[in-house]
Amino acid sequence: MVRSQSSADLTSPGPCCYLFYRVSYMGGNFGQGATAIKVLKSVVMRKRDNGIAVVSFDVEGTLVTTDFSSAIWFELIPGRYSRRHGLNFEEATMKVRQAYDSIGDQRLEWYDVQYWFTRFDLGDADIAMEELQPKVQYYPDTKDVLKQLQNKYKLSVASGSPRPFLKHLLRDIEHNFSSIYSSTSDYQQVKTADFWSAMCRDLGVDPGQVIHVGDHMQFDFVEPASIGIKAFHLDRNRESGMAASLQSLNELVPLLADTKK
Repeated sequence: MVRSQSSADLTSPGPCCYLFYRVSYMGGNFGQGATAIKVLKSVVMRKRDNGIAVVSFDVEGTLVTTDFSSAIWFELIPGRYSRRHGLNFEEATMKVRQAYDSIGDQRLEWYDVQYWFTRFDLGDADIAMEELQPKVQYYPDTKDVLKQLQNKYKLSVASGSPRPFLKHLLRDIEHNFSSIYSSTSDYQQVKTADFWSAMCRDLGVDPGQVIHVGDHMQFDFVEPASIGIKAFHLDRNRESGMAASLQSLNELVPLLADTKK
């Protein structure tokens, strides 16, 4: 990893700039080379502030496995749909997936579990979700990394999951965070650049004082980096083909140390 040579400005090859350099250089693997270069130019022109104040985390795929969500979307809802409408599970699953696809992950309804319970006439979502609380599983590195960082930085959650989900997903680790943001519940949008700007204003920090890590290339990497947040893409399963992505939260700790040099 290239080390940061200066804390004065982002023209020095700090972690965020290095990552964008790798992305733009690897163009074909990223699949959005032009976007990466555009964002890189925006980030490089910004002044580096006096230091990192906030470390922000996505939730699902970053701190928490997708087991709970998968059980909600692909077991609980189809199962209740099958009983409600007199279909076998396979038929119900097909119809439910078709409904999901008709909305898509760029619309807020996609993330709103109560929307789907209401649409399918399945009752109260929160009561049903409580039954699946044992499905919430944290990645092996999650609690240790949070423990290492909680006395050094203000820790924050920035998630696209709605608050009814976060209540379950964060139950055992919520005490580590001084602030929790749900783009869909709090700002009625996915994690666009506007969301990231609003979050920084609410926290009272400049974007350059924030580090964010998450597993979604667009919403956790491109969008926050476009306003000057030092963003890191987490690819636990090495599926993106982007060599500069982090594979574990443990890799974040030395990178944070680099920002202080």
